[in-house]
Amino acid sequence: MNPLRPETRTVHLPQPSLEGSGPIKIPIYQTSGFVFEDPAVFAEGMRRPNGAFVYGRLSNPTVRALEQAVADLEGGVGGVAASSGMGAINTVLLGLLKAGDHLIAQRALYGGSAAVVADLAARFGVEVTYVPEDDPEAVRAALRPETRMLYLETIANPMTQVADLPGMCAVAREAGVITVVDNTFASPMLCRPIEHGADIVVHSATKYLSGHTDVLGGVAVFATEELHERVWHFAVELGSTADPFAAWLTLRGMQTLPLRMERHCANARLLATRLAEHPAVARVHWPGLPTHPSYALAAKLLPDFGGVFSFDLVGGRAAGETFMRSVRLALLAPSLGGVETLVLHPATTSHRGLDAEELAAVGIGAGTVRVSVGIEHPEDLWADFEQALEHCRA
Repeated sequence: MNPLRPETRTVHLPQPSLEGSGPIKIPIYQTSGFVFEDPAVFAEGMRRPNGAFVYGRLSNPTVRALEQAVADLEGGVGGVAASSGMGAINTVLLGLLKAGDHLIAQRALYGGSAAVVADLAARFGVEVTYVPEDDPEAVRAALRPETRMLYLETIANPMTQVADLPGMCAVAREAGVITVVDNTFASPMLCRPIEHGADIVVHSATKYLSGHTDVLGGVAVFATEELHERVWHFAVELGSTADPFAAWLTLRGMQTLPLRMERHCANARLLATRLAEHPAVARVHWPGLPTHPSYALAAKLLPDFGGVFSFDLVGGRAAGETFMRSVRLALLAPSLGGVETLVLHPATTSHRGLDAEELAAVGIGAGTVRVSVGIEHPEDLWADFEQALEHCRA
């Protein structure tokens, strides 16, 4: 167990092993392969995730530094970095599930994850049961002899439901079922799911970990060496390899992660609180508000409530489109977790693969707007939102 606090560990990241001295910052090892003098060391490096560096698809010092850094923050034994968040998710799901297996997933999922789960069912014969994210007894009732995995999100995209990680993971572990948690929205600063019983944690490193909207990347972290090796072997064959430059950018961004998360959360609190009182807004979905259904659980599980929220406008879809056209400081763009504030319309973008019934089941309305709150001055953000809301009321 690392005795240092996360705020210190993000500054002092693990370094590749060198003799005699080493760089202050982790360098970019921009090479496709490595040269050996001993054929036995060469062969051993191809057999395990922590062996000698051999070939970029198997291992790279910069990429491994990222894997070790995220694993350290999450309390895992090792990691597998991928070229995107969906690369990490697909690596885990495809690496551990096969035809005839049963997957239990929470009902409120990121649109990309929901599409992958649906594809597993349609093309590969994986049976899927959906349950509420906060009901351990629903997991217990859904268990079958062929159940292999429980899939959760710490904070769901985009309606910010919070999963009962301790309760859900305990039921899965009792049954010998692997629990996978997407911790992207929380980051290790707000939650470390392995501490609550999760077996695997996945991140879109594109979001808060890198934090500057200039990286595509993903990471999976494992609680045991056995799972780490199983998924690494599959990842090597799948070819979802992270690029060393993207890994380096992510490591660079991670050093300010604690500071950024504090500001993201503080800005989200101000905006969500004021929006909840605005006459043009029907409802705000942020777990830090007492009106949110996950508020009590989130207050027990998380030290703060995240930098993403959604809200519904009184005027429905037309008002939502007006708002997104009217903002001047906030940007109409995909993704989240960067230093700038972004807005989007989930029904037609991040969750475009869901039909009207499926959207309604997870609470996404025609006029729902998702906000990824940046680190700008909060009063500047509020002034921008306030003027855009006035256009919605016109």
